[in-house]
Amino acid sequence: MRTSCMVVCTLLVLLLAKEHAKVDAVTCSPAQLSSCVSAITSSTPPTNLCCSKIKEQKPCLCQYLKNPKLQKFINTPNARKVASTCGTPFPKC
Repeated sequence: MRTSCMVVCTLLVLLLAKEHAKVDAVTCSPAQLSSCVSAITSSTPPTNLCCSKIKEQKPCLCQYLKNPKLQKFINTPNARKVASTCGTPFPKC
């Protein structure tokens, strides 16, 4: 019984480490969100590409929100609506 518990715990640690590595592997690049510009600046719905890029760049959103040059585009009601439509809630930074 003790051995099986150790195996399960080891697998859990490995899975969590793998998930953490995925987050660390994201390259933060605001240019990756260029497919979202029309949805953010108008009332057009976001494309599938836009939604996939928002999900991909989610770990970077706080960094973008702290950047004064990007803040005026990202911290807007339309940007929040796009993120919500894509199923990616806006982070609380």
